[in-house]
Amino acid sequence: MKLVMAIIKPFKLDEVREALTSLGLQGLTVSEVKGFGRQKGQTEIYRGAEYSVSFLPKVKIEVAVSADMAESAVEAIQKAANTGRIGDGKIFVMDIQQAVRIRTGETDAEAL
Repeated sequence: MKLVMAIIKPFKLDEVREALTSLGLQGLTVSEVKGFGRQKGQTEIYRGAEYSVSFLPKVKIEVAVSADMAESAVEAIQKAANTGRIGDGKIFVMDIQQAVRIRTGETDAEAL
């Protein structure tokens, strides 16, 4: 089992969700986060005053998948979240040691 975590631009969330559900993935977790990478923030103007925004709004998506679906999920996220501009985000893939469905007690692949 793998945990695919992606940090993307907020306006790309619906496209990524549609891409993942088209693969047959049934659940995902979304969190609103702030951060920066190579962008190092940006400069904005508000009421004529220029100020620096160090942390940009992003969305973190986490989806648990079987090991054989991980690469498909990564490709789907990459295609759907790509704008070709700096700040598109990153995708991380991690191993899951164990998964348990609280309601039924199912474990590992059955719990996904």
